Amino acid sequence: MGSYRMCVCFTRKFKVTEAAPPTDVKDAFNRYAEGGPHMTAEQLHRFLVDVQGQGFATKGDAEGIVQQLLQKRHHMAKFRRHALTLDDFHHYLFSADLNPPIGDQVHHDMTAPLSDYFIYTGHNSYLTGNQLSSDCSDVPIIKALKRGVRVVELDIWPNSTKDDVHVLHGRTLTTPVELIKCLKSIKEHAFSASPYPVVITLEDHLTPDLQAKVAQMVTQTFGKMLFCPDSECLKELPTPEKLKYRIIISTKPPKEYLEAESNKRKMNNSHNVKESDDDVWGKEPAELTVDQEDEKTDSDASENNQDNEETDACEPEVRLSRAPAYKHLIAIHAGKPKGGLKEGLKVEPDKVRRLSLSEQALEKATMSHGTDVVRFTQKNILRIYPKGTRFNSSNYKPLIGWMHGAQMVAFNMQGYGRYLWLMHGMFRSNGGCGYVKKPDFLMNVNPNGSVFNPKADLPVKKTLKVKVYTGDGWHLDFKQTHFDLYSPPDFYTRVGIAGVPADEIMKKTKKKEDDWTPVWDEEFVFPLRVPELALLRVEVHEYDMSERDDFAGQTCLPVSELKPGIRAVPLFNRKGEKFNSVRLLMRFEFI
Repeated sequence: MGSYRMCVCFTRKFKVTEAAPPTDVKDAFNRYAEGGPHMTAEQLHRFLVDVQGQGFATKGDAEGIVQQLLQKRHHMAKFRRHALTLDDFHHYLFSADLNPPIGDQVHHDMTAPLSDYFIYTGHNSYLTGNQLSSDCSDVPIIKALKRGVRVVELDIWPNSTKDDVHVLHGRTLTTPVELIKCLKSIKEHAFSASPYPVVITLEDHLTPDLQAKVAQMVTQTFGKMLFCPDSECLKELPTPEKLKYRIIISTKPPKEYLEAESNKRKMNNSHNVKESDDDVWGKEPAELTVDQEDEKTDSDASENNQDNEETDACEPEVRLSRAPAYKHLIAIHAGKPKGGLKEGLKVEPDKVRRLSLSEQALEKATMSHGTDVVRFTQKNILRIYPKGTRFNSSNYKPLIGWMHGAQMVAFNMQGYGRYLWLMHGMFRSNGGCGYVKKPDFLMNVNPNGSVFNPKADLPVKKTLKVKVYTGDGWHLDFKQTHFDLYSPPDFYTRVGIAGVPADEIMKKTKKKEDDWTPVWDEEFVFPLRVPELALLRVEVHEYDMSERDDFAGQTCLPVSELKPGIRAVPLFNRKGEKFNSVRLLMRFEFI
């Protein structure tokens, strides 16, 4: 019983009732219990196969569910009854642990090249807050790795005395953290959530001496965990399965190496120029200063410019005067030839590389070179990063990158918002291991040589029916007056699809007034043209007549992973952390 004080002399009382079984649950129980008061394990097994689509379930699985439920609900180590009542059956269906909406096991083929996967990718992974003045720390890196993020970005700069290496967002007021501290934390937590490889992308602003120091730090910290390819440049990327428990370094080759190659080409093209030490070894690069570099507000913009070097990262090796070990640590080379986007998206048969584009550059690229982007990502790695004006660490819509096959859609993981919820949802796929196999249509080449065109008008491939029955748990996770000072909350649910533009839509239930355990019992139908990339969005809000509606929970689920049938759907807070008790009872059906 809850009391809400309306004024000095008047109090309203409301009773918090336990969520009752919806009609569909009662009907299913009566049907499979054959009209009796109890459902046996054998009858539950038939329900799992027929309604829940669990054709792999055995009678032993059903017996285990019955035993677990009876022990949990009735606190009996031993019991005579080996069957479920209607309330037991409803409790099972409404348990997110026993009856989740998606699986928790890796089930995709993990033996394809890395380019065949979407990879959970962070941007400026060391920042604790905004892009201009927040602290740099290893804490957000640890949090990201524990969530399953597989790509960590570090901006590395000389310290004030230029004898050590710091991680910070350059030319801002962010406070630095030592590189060695970040590397040690990565080593300790890299595989706490997933055994599949962690990629460290380095934004390098160092002199050759400090590059050599970084090489020493990396090799001493990671040892045999570090993946160093046998050849100067990979012709094909290794597989996640082969790279289990390995660390991969990806960055542009050292500036000195690029300059040496550039000078060598100039020498070969000129018959009148005498060979000199500078032609062979490359000029010693000056120390990086703000005055010598174009002023940038975003270190990624600097990377994109440096990627536009005229030289190619995979030419035959030239002996370097400094930092040769650093160059050999780079497993995935970043960079692109000079000559514009069309040339940058060129697929070369004997090497693979990583190309970085800002969200704005990607949008422009897809307008005129959409199929070229798809073709590039069938072999090479494409990384997308937030535009430099996102000072508050906000994010962008990730679907445009995924639609075009971009493997590394880099996000500010320390923020929150609907776009980050979509990122969380995508990487709940495949057991949350951080690698999601791209749909076949993004990897296929048609007999005429064409590839998937994201702009094509596609027919409906599959239809998803979603029914929202009821919700529960808010009275356990929130204070009585959190939503309304004078009465219980008025909840409603928004349900929709994020995906290709033709599939995107949001719908909502009616609001249920003054009820901590609302019953909506409403169904929605979503025709899907590209179900492989579709994400089911679910949000619960509390209606407020005078102010903005209150947030009451959210989740985002990959449609391709949804288990059919009646399922318990746990909800998460704004930051993507799961509530202890809040959940919805929903039904999913594909037609």
